[in-house]
Amino acid sequence: MNTLRSERTPIEPPLLSVRGLRVGFKVDRRINEVVHGVDFDVHPGETVAIVGESGSGKSTTVHALIDLLPGTGKVTGGSIMWNGKELVGANRRTMESLRGREIGLVPQDPMSNLNPVWSVGFQVEEAIRANGLAQGRAEVHRRAVAVLEQAGLKDAETRMKQYPHQFSGGMKQRALIGIGLSADPQLLIADEPTSALDVTVQRVVLDHLESRTRELGTAVVFVTHDLGLAAERAQKLIVMYRGNIVEAGPSREILANPQHPYTKRLVSAAPSLASRRLGSKPELPPAPAESFDLAAIAEPDAKPVVTAQPMIEVENLTKMYKLRTGNFGSKDFVAVSDATFQIHRGETMALVGESGSGKSTIAKMVLQIEKPTSGTIRIEGNDTAALSGAQLFDLRSRLQPVFQDPYGSLDPLMSIGNSIAEPLNVHGVGDRSTRRQRVLELLDQVALPRALATRYPNELSGGQRQRVAVARGLALNPDILVLDEAVSALDVLVQAQILDLLASLQREMDLTYLFITHDLAVVRLIADRVCVMEAGRIVEQASVDEVFDNPQQPYTQRLLDAIPGRDIELGV
Repeated sequence: MNTLRSERTPIEPPLLSVRGLRVGFKVDRRINEVVHGVDFDVHPGETVAIVGESGSGKSTTVHALIDLLPGTGKVTGGSIMWNGKELVGANRRTMESLRGREIGLVPQDPMSNLNPVWSVGFQVEEAIRANGLAQGRAEVHRRAVAVLEQAGLKDAETRMKQYPHQFSGGMKQRALIGIGLSADPQLLIADEPTSALDVTVQRVVLDHLESRTRELGTAVVFVTHDLGLAAERAQKLIVMYRGNIVEAGPSREILANPQHPYTKRLVSAAPSLASRRLGSKPELPPAPAESFDLAAIAEPDAKPVVTAQPMIEVENLTKMYKLRTGNFGSKDFVAVSDATFQIHRGETMALVGESGSGKSTIAKMVLQIEKPTSGTIRIEGNDTAALSGAQLFDLRSRLQPVFQDPYGSLDPLMSIGNSIAEPLNVHGVGDRSTRRQRVLELLDQVALPRALATRYPNELSGGQRQRVAVARGLALNPDILVLDEAVSALDVLVQAQILDLLASLQREMDLTYLFITHDLAVVRLIADRVCVMEAGRIVEQASVDEVFDNPQQPYTQRLLDAIPGRDIELGV
């Protein structure tokens, strides 16, 4: 049963009015309906957040509004009224004239929505020309630089010349946000617009969107799994579950007093909010609260975490890149400078900081994907620089990654089952039958249906793809997992399940985690110690409680202050 709250009736008519919207995908000559008659309005200047778990129909609903459904998807019923004009059944030219100019879109995936062979600046300028926003090369260039600066991208003039592979995930997302806002649209549809952004840049971007809404009357529809963002930024909240709207109304009212059982589950599982209220042992459904006591260090009879020999030792680690400056010139860019830390067996070390601070670069060097410019990395006392090829191959069976990008890290031509089994095949573990059984076990562990083993990445949501990436990382039962934004693309319920899974595996198998994230609330749930990084340097290093309760650096305090919804009280 839907739970709809009473709302103040706006004086202005709605900019967007959706009634009875149904969306289906053609499968084996039959239409499989995934959105079941949803109704909602968006008024000028209003910010609406649509929340729900992966597969609930959030992204499908907003893409149906502008006729950008993937594959065989189509609107099968209902009405979409835009400024009094019916969009269901509108021709291609009408829809193309709306997109960009009147309705902007920030897509969910920053990795696959930027062309790798064109510079970022060229792609922003292309959008500006296509929307008729400026004339002449100089004016288009000036507008492109301004757009990227407004989206929170530092040194936009220099970054214009670079290519997507030279940008971090957060930088790519900021570029897409700039493109979406370039035409000053009446409505901006933002599909997980800040999932790849660190909290400080997220605040810059959201403040910019809020000012645009206030000054120009631009409406914003957020699709998000971050309830903190929804509570802090949206006037109205729409909760979707299995293609239906189950609760809708004023956002803070819903989050303070959720009525529908599904909304209650979302609120209680949100780490960006609930972790501060419930402390270091939050109760996340369906797992018991005790499962988050990662190392049982508070128990007097617990086995000590710290051992004589650290699993990972990083000492004076530095990484320098050459950046092109034009006219065949280059300059040095120090991505990591003199980083030093240790991680002991059974411990979780979190690296936190803004995008571009050097977190992922350290992860790549630990994984031997990148070679350090200087410094030392030791795994169980062995200097990785001195290992032979065979020794490195053996090390990689015990040191497994879970990458930030669930789109780029999965082969689109390989089934989900084969992707998960790939590490088993490479390292010659088991036979065909035992590998298949292991794949099914891993799908169970990460809460995915076994039937997905025969599906392909383009048939899965972003959250489902990230769960596949986690399953693949666990395939070889490694000693060390390097998790680079491993839960950033997950909705709060699945995020809670994955964090609980990681905590359980750590206790059972004495695993060691290097956890890279921009979500400090997740750090409070999963990590024992924290390294805070700024501009390639570790500026603060301490236990989780010390960093959260008594930060020593102003930069660390800014990160904590920027957590969305951190001061908003929630109901249960």
